[in-house]
Amino acid sequence: MLYHLFTYLHKAYHLPGAGVFQYTTFRAALAVITSLLIAQVFGARLIRVLQRRQIGEGIRDLGLQGQMEKKGTPTMGGLIILLAILVPVLLFARLDNIYTILMLLSTVWLGLIGFLDDYIKVVKKDKEGLAGRFKVLGQVGLGITVGWVLFFSNDVTVRQYLLPDGQLSAVDASTVYQDVKLMITTIPFAKNNELNYGNLFSYAGPYFNGLYAFLYIPIVIVIITAVSNGANITDGLDGLAAGTSAIIGTTLAVFAFVSGNSVLADYLDIMYIPNSGELVIFCTAFVGACVGFLWYNSYPAQVFMGDTGSLAIGGIIAVLALIIRKELLIPVLCGVFLIENLSVIVQVSYFKYTRKKYGEGRRLLRMSPLHHHYQKLGYHESKIVSRFWIVGIMLAVLTLVTLKLR
Repeated sequence: MLYHLFTYLHKAYHLPGAGVFQYTTFRAALAVITSLLIAQVFGARLIRVLQRRQIGEGIRDLGLQGQMEKKGTPTMGGLIILLAILVPVLLFARLDNIYTILMLLSTVWLGLIGFLDDYIKVVKKDKEGLAGRFKVLGQVGLGITVGWVLFFSNDVTVRQYLLPDGQLSAVDASTVYQDVKLMITTIPFAKNNELNYGNLFSYAGPYFNGLYAFLYIPIVIVIITAVSNGANITDGLDGLAAGTSAIIGTTLAVFAFVSGNSVLADYLDIMYIPNSGELVIFCTAFVGACVGFLWYNSYPAQVFMGDTGSLAIGGIIAVLALIIRKELLIPVLCGVFLIENLSVIVQVSYFKYTRKKYGEGRRLLRMSPLHHHYQKLGYHESKIVSRFWIVGIMLAVLTLVTLKLR
């Protein structure tokens, strides 16, 4: 809103200093500062309200060190994250930008699903929370919406440069270009690093050329569901999900900045996505919200984010990656989420297999997800979290290296 206000004042009245709001970097800096302040001020007040209403986490005794000490810790702290994202974005981002609208929709959508789950658990005292089928239905609904907008909206384009023979190329030294509607994505660590989803149907002939939406939208659904569930599973130790998400968000901010800047995109020989630079404001607000939440969530936690926060941050990361055409980098960038997800899948699958084969279930890990396995091995919670953060930083650096390593 402030962007539009100061743009009007700059154009209509030539107000001194109003033009600074045209700079993405300036608004991104304001967004992260505002996000941190909101998390600090609102966080303390929300914790007091949750404590007064005795909205605390119910703990099932799993024999983990320090586990029962957390009983009664306020949950639903994801509301802090949501507010610290939404307010700065509404203030400083362009609200007529299709990508800003899509990110706001995704944040509210999954935030509401998570809030309903937490509300049923802690207020209605139903330990099962929101039925799993309704969670999945909500994630699928968001996936369909995001996939449909990215595929069919004429505001979602990529810039292609005209070669001397009139053909289109992703990046070229030529100044002649065209913003076109193409569903392409980036293949990491490859020289000719673009995958056109439409080409996946090319073998079937021209009749199928328009049908690849039926491939793309399911891919979007799978990515959003997998990453949001991965963040949800990772949220098991104080500061683990929030800290890991802040690292991922910082990396996505870099990708959004270079993908939305024609000069940097040309220099790095990467895909230029018109208007995607506006996502930098959202990314910095997201990082500020996660870091601000860590003030209260780091060990020992004063509040838990609950599904309100974990489902939302996972969905945010997934949609951001899809918009800037970096979804194939998710297994690397979100490697912590991935390994946490896989640890549960492998543990459950192996237990069922051995129970069927030997008559009793056996476990590969002492407990899943993976962070609980290390707790069972005797590692202190803060040490596990710190080491997971270090792994997250290493994966983020590796992801950024793909800008030049092809």
